[in-house]
Amino acid sequence: MTRFSMLDLVPVREGDSVATALANAADLAAHAEMLGYHRYWVAEHHGMAGIASAATSVVLAHIGHATSTIRIGAGGIMLPNHAPLLIAEQFGTLAALFPGRVDLGLGRAPGSDQRVAQAIRRNLTGGADQFPRDVMELQAYFAGDDRLGIQATPGAGEDVPLWILGSSLYGAQLAAALGLPYAFASHFAPGALDDAIAIYRRDFRPSAQLKNPYVMAGYNVFAADSADEAQLLASSMQQAFVRLRTGQPGKLQPPVEGYYDSLPPQAQAMLSDVLSVSSIGTQADVERDLTAFVARTQVDELILTSQIHDVAARKHSVAIAMAAAQALTAREPA
Repeated sequence: MTRFSMLDLVPVREGDSVATALANAADLAAHAEMLGYHRYWVAEHHGMAGIASAATSVVLAHIGHATSTIRIGAGGIMLPNHAPLLIAEQFGTLAALFPGRVDLGLGRAPGSDQRVAQAIRRNLTGGADQFPRDVMELQAYFAGDDRLGIQATPGAGEDVPLWILGSSLYGAQLAAALGLPYAFASHFAPGALDDAIAIYRRDFRPSAQLKNPYVMAGYNVFAADSADEAQLLASSMQQAFVRLRTGQPGKLQPPVEGYYDSLPPQAQAMLSDVLSVSSIGTQADVERDLTAFVARTQVDELILTSQIHDVAARKHSVAIAMAAAQALTAREPA
C-alpha cells in the first residue's frame, strides 16, 4: 500500500515572525498525525528569510513534543554542512526523546548559496565530494563501530533509519550502492525522476537496514473546495519560485488572483517545469492526479508538500489530500 507523508519547509509568511512559523509547524504536524499521515519531515535551508527550519534538529524536537505517534525526520540534513559526529549526536538525542519515530534523510546540496555555505563550513574543501564517505561514517557512529575510536553519545546504538535524498542520478546510485531508501525531490526538480528511480531499483544492493528498494517522491498539493480557490492558493508558492529564480527570495506572500496568467511566457514555462509534479484542484482532481503519478512511478511513498499562505486553508488542503490518498489506497490490491 502506498504511504503518504508530509514535508514542511516551515514557511515564514509576510508580516509574521519565526516564532509564529514554528508554532504553525507544530500545529500542522499534530493535524497531520490526526489525519493519518505516516511521517512529517522538515528540511535544512540557510540564509532564507522565508524558511524557519535552518536549525533542523531543534525544529524536530519542537515538532516531536507536539505529536505522539507520527514519524518525524529531516528531509533532509545537508551533510556536507556538518561533521557526521555532530549529526549522530543530534539525531541520537532525538531518537532518545522520541523512540522509534525518528528518520534521517541526507542530502549533499548546501541548502543555501555559496556565500552562505562558506559561512557555515568556513571552507568548501571536499564538501559534496566527500558525501559518500560522510554517510558511511555516520552509519558507523550509529552502529557504535569501535574502529572509529570515538563513540557518539547520544547516538551509538540508536535506531535512526538513514535515507538518501536527491534530485539527480547521483543520489539514486549512492542509495542503491548502500542499500538505503531513496527520496527524490520531484516537488521542485522533477526532470530526472523516472531515470533515477529506474537506476535505483536496477542497482539496489540489500543491506542490514533494507532488503528491498524503497522509493519516496515529493509531490505538491494545493487542494480546496473549488478549482478556482486551489489555483489562488497555489499562487503563493508560484510567487516564491519566481522570486527565488530572479534573485529576490523573501517571506511567503499572500495569494494573488490571476498571478500565473499575469506572468511573461518564460516565467510561466519555468513554473510549469519546476511544479510539474503537482496537483491543484478539488479532492477529485487530487485523487486523479495522485493515482496517475503512483501508476507511472510505482513509488512506495509520496511525501506531500505545499506552501499555502493562509493557515486554515493549508490545514484544509492537507485534509483534502489525505482523503484523496485514502480513496486511492482503498482501490490498491491488498
